[in-house]
Amino acid sequence: MLEGTKSRTRNQVIETLCENYKKYNHIDASLFGKYRVKRGLRNEDGTGVMAGLTQICNVHGYIVNEGVKEAVDGGLIYRGYDIIDIIEDCYKTKRFGYEEVAYLLLFGVLPQEEEIKFFSSTLAAMRGLPSGFVEDVILKTPSKNIMNKMAQCLLSLYTYDDAAESTSIEHELKTAIEIIARMPAIMVAAYQSKRKNFDNQSLFLHPIRKEETAAQSILSTLRPDRQYTDEEALLLDIMMILQAEHGGGNNSTFSTRVLTSSGTDAYSAYTAGMGSLKGPKHGGANIKVMEMLSYMERGISNFDDEAEIKEFLQKILAKKEGDGSGLIYGMGHAVYTKSDPRAIILREKAMNLANGTEFEKSFKLLSKVEYLAPIVLTEAKGDGKSICANVDLYSGLVFKMLQIPEDLFTPMFAVSRIVGWAAHRLEEIISGGRIMRPAYKSVYDDLEYTPLSER
Repeated sequence: MLEGTKSRTRNQVIETLCENYKKYNHIDASLFGKYRVKRGLRNEDGTGVMAGLTQICNVHGYIVNEGVKEAVDGGLIYRGYDIIDIIEDCYKTKRFGYEEVAYLLLFGVLPQEEEIKFFSSTLAAMRGLPSGFVEDVILKTPSKNIMNKMAQCLLSLYTYDDAAESTSIEHELKTAIEIIARMPAIMVAAYQSKRKNFDNQSLFLHPIRKEETAAQSILSTLRPDRQYTDEEALLLDIMMILQAEHGGGNNSTFSTRVLTSSGTDAYSAYTAGMGSLKGPKHGGANIKVMEMLSYMERGISNFDDEAEIKEFLQKILAKKEGDGSGLIYGMGHAVYTKSDPRAIILREKAMNLANGTEFEKSFKLLSKVEYLAPIVLTEAKGDGKSICANVDLYSGLVFKMLQIPEDLFTPMFAVSRIVGWAAHRLEEIISGGRIMRPAYKSVYDDLEYTPLSER
């Protein structure tokens, strides 16, 4: 009884403090326009504020013609190479390509056959975690959220590094390669620990097989029976390639570069990327798509009736269906306008695996969302703005097809994107040179200080 009273008292105190905070900490929205503040580091036309230069990746979704932003087909270019060409060559030869892409992003050139064999074997050799790490860092302090646990693990790796504060290129490359190699093992162990401690499920900790690629190793260590098909592993490999990099301006990569510009250690910088990616406006978006899909599958009687699907999307937009946010998840992007090349690739490759399975109807429904949502949005807003499906429209269902649990949708993104963060951190160290410090204008009135006795 006494404890309950204390809890109510604490809640009342917090409520009072929150009321005071809201009373004295409001910025008039009109001031952002008055002072021409570029909120979200965006220009008025939605283009990003130019904050740096990079040789790593180009995310192309529009052109500015005589000051007017024009929609164009989307392009994703890794070190000068179109992602479509990279994936098509890997797919045609049934070759795992994530390690090859990691080499390209880190070093800036396509590896020759012997170089990729050496690099892949190096990653495989480094995939295991330090002695006692799983028991002491992961199993003894389980977390319900895998992203938070992975971030903690990254920071913990600092203590296993005798030269953790070194920012020499030699040490940075060594650290980057070790972390890229270890991220899958960290993710799987964190998930297994969560299952055991919070879901009352059996704990499976399989040994690493050094002959497996990153994609194969994830499926092998995640599944109790360690069984997977080549088709499944190759599709996961494509997912990892598509999520490996997306330019210096995406939120998690920019966060990594911001911390890097301060001169901090690699582990802290990569953990910043993890914290950013966890956000539902960034890496967590595909979970919201799957939630939306479940609403649609329950609320639509005929998946072939475009009129019924369109009506349901209109209800989502009007906040009468879905999660009440008014958002059609998986549609729209900060850069892509006419098309997202990642969504195009994923839709094509994943449909091959979905055909004839229980997932085929869901994929076809999402395809209709991709076609109908721009029509619904144009009719509702009337602004003629070009909008397309983004990669998240299909990525969640692909993970589900591959028996990747929802707990790991965003962690899988992090496992893939770590190579992009590493490439940008290295580039910032070499070419940045200045701590990032944008300006914030104070809009508080000057006040005369009042002594405590007179307040």
